[in-house]
Amino acid sequence: MSALALLLAEALRNAHHSVESLGADAGKSAAALVAIAEGVARALALRQVQPAELVHVQIGNRPSDLGALLGVWQAGAVAVPIHVAAAPATVDALKQRTRARFSVDEDRVETIGTAAPLERPLLNDAALVIFTSGSTGLPKGAVIGHQRLAGKIAALDRLLKFRADDAVLVPLQLTFIFGLWVSLLALRSGSRLILVPKFSNQAIHDGLQRGATILAGVPSMYRTLLAEPGFAMPAVRQMLTGGEVLPIKLAGSMRNAAPAAGLYDLYGLTETGSCDFVLDPANQPDGFGAIGVPTEGVAYRIAKGSGELEINTPFAMLGYLDDPQLTADSFRDGYFRTGDLACLTPGGRVQLIGRAKDIISRGGIKIAPLEIDNLLAEHPKIMAALCAGVPDERLGEVIHAVVVPRAGEAVAADDLRHWLLQRVERYKVPDVFYFADALPAGPTGKADRRGVAQLTLRARR
Repeated sequence: MSALALLLAEALRNAHHSVESLGADAGKSAAALVAIAEGVARALALRQVQPAELVHVQIGNRPSDLGALLGVWQAGAVAVPIHVAAAPATVDALKQRTRARFSVDEDRVETIGTAAPLERPLLNDAALVIFTSGSTGLPKGAVIGHQRLAGKIAALDRLLKFRADDAVLVPLQLTFIFGLWVSLLALRSGSRLILVPKFSNQAIHDGLQRGATILAGVPSMYRTLLAEPGFAMPAVRQMLTGGEVLPIKLAGSMRNAAPAAGLYDLYGLTETGSCDFVLDPANQPDGFGAIGVPTEGVAYRIAKGSGELEINTPFAMLGYLDDPQLTADSFRDGYFRTGDLACLTPGGRVQLIGRAKDIISRGGIKIAPLEIDNLLAEHPKIMAALCAGVPDERLGEVIHAVVVPRAGEAVAADDLRHWLLQRVERYKVPDVFYFADALPAGPTGKADRRGVAQLTLRARR
């Protein structure tokens, strides 16, 4: 049995708690999740699933999603997590990319394709393919290995030391690596796991009332919680955060709201197995503003000339799905090129100073602006569009778009929002639209995303 299947199966076998949910699904016992896994594995075997074949798994932060993942792994297949609320166009695009024949939703297995699976040697020992936004606007499929992710979870266990008497509250989506490893680590440690299908202040309050002692979230989640007057978490002993830069002011507010909690600011990418750097309680508050020091097994360097942060880790992805050239271009001498610019603080900690790429981090979710540019340009009344991330106090960044209508055409922002919602997830829809006769341009005449932010500044003035 593969490494993650062994990890999860053993955790469920030894579990003393049900996996809980703050959604419509009240929770599932460990035995019920094992039964779901066995049923999924059996159904896939009857359909003659092939070793290392890609299988879509519908994810909604339901306890049964963990049983579905285990069933796919026990069948020898590779899971492709897809959110249950993903736009139909997104699902169709992923079908084209993966050529998956089967989709699993809780305990149900559906046939979605008939073409024979491709020969993909890269998927040997693969557990997951997680699609992340790329600078080209096309999602990249990071192939995550069983042994590597299991090894990372063991290293994080030694770092974070979850306990059997902990209750871990997870509003992070299990379609992303942060939510996945936190949940698997909680089960491995014998902790209670409380899944949150959709983040809200009320959901977090409900989880805290259930006795949560560990909370994992992106900074924008904590920012939203702390906007509530008097919000406090006196019983929380550990806060985990990552996915976007943690501002110094927010870090201080988090410590004030949970004075008994250790705050762990974690930096990493899906491609590197997550959590490559940590700023732990021992290095606070002096270290706030930096991402800290490497975690176990991680080496790094800051490239001369470019200042790009590069990471070498035994827990990195196996590669990008069906894209050996992109895989090769993403590594240099075994170091993954993060696209983030960094420097060292006088205290020897690593500090991010900017992003080499244009990826927008909205509430911790990475979004490629070119994807939205191209989609807006498909609107029959739109000539061109350009999107960029603009700083926002609550979400870290929001999406602003400059739109150029076709000659003689008029279109309203609300109409564009409605049109986009039929084609893409809500979090990718721009928060603000500007209508102009031409796109912002730089000195060379090329469209310049920085001009979008300049429009924002002028509008605020």
